[in-house]
Amino acid sequence: MAVRLFNHAFDPWTLVRDRERRLPLEGFGACAVFAGRMRDFNEDQDVRALFLEHYPGMTEREMERIVAEAETRWPSITCEVAHRVGAVEPAETLVLVAVWSAHRVAARDACSEILERLKHEAPFWKRERLADGSQRWVEKNTPGH
Repeated sequence: MAVRLFNHAFDPWTLVRDRERRLPLEGFGACAVFAGRMRDFNEDQDVRALFLEHYPGMTEREMERIVAEAETRWPSITCEVAHRVGAVEPAETLVLVAVWSAHRVAARDACSEILERLKHEAPFWKRERLADGSQRWVEKNTPGH
């Protein structure tokens, strides 16, 4: 398991490639990847920037707990999870969830579950800066369905 927070832009595909270089890929027949980027709109308004607040230490522990529970549920998986904190601009990556498994169903299902649990359980607070210069807190996440 690898869980990381970044306070600067990161390339999710570089993280996936770097992780694959360290894995015995002959044992992993599947990799499911979700890379989420910041949109420039939310709730029918233009968004110019996003600021993600978190509790250092606590946020990482919660992310690790979520991934560890997935690894218990699907024992054949290994994961790479990364999340942004701080100031984020539109089109920058916010979250990466990559899951390797011997089989596609485990990789896909674990990736989806980890992502949804991060969105709803990990302690992040999002503040948007709108086109008119005002700011607002994001009160709910976009539904996962």
